[in-house]
Amino acid sequence: MAKTANLAVVADSAAAPAKKKKKSRLLLIVVVLVLLAAAGGGAAWWFVGRTPAAAEHKAEVVKPPVFQTLEPFTVNLAEENGDHYLQVSIVYQVIDDKAVDQVKTYLPIIRNRILMLLSAKRPSELNTPEGKQKLVSELVTAARESIPGTTPERGVTGAFLGSFVIQ
Repeated sequence: MAKTANLAVVADSAAAPAKKKKKSRLLLIVVVLVLLAAAGGGAAWWFVGRTPAAAEHKAEVVKPPVFQTLEPFTVNLAEENGDHYLQVSIVYQVIDDKAVDQVKTYLPIIRNRILMLLSAKRPSELNTPEGKQKLVSELVTAARESIPGTTPERGVTGAFLGSFVIQ
């Protein structure tokens, strides 16, 4: 029996390090999983928690657009298969009220450039969407060139056609 008791003691002592290895591996796995979960939660909080604040900040910065509507223009178009005329209403988008004042101050020059631009057009140039888009681009350029200043925009950010009739 002494031999059997000695074998039991040897077996118990051999099993103890194996149990410690299993427990330490299990503990290591649990610690790694907890750290990964914490890192994932922190990342989620960082990205999800910050997005609304950034959106709110951008919403505060956005200003409503400012528009300046010009009196309608009626011009004879360049001849092409008979006489045609164009009646158009133009609306300029500007950066602020100061730019509206600039447009009003230089309105005689702006209107002159627009009249010269429109009267040089042929009906076939203006009948297509591409032709109208080109006209809008030229109207923006005409306004910008009429207002003195050092910035290319000179307060004018865009132009829109309020009405457009060719007869």
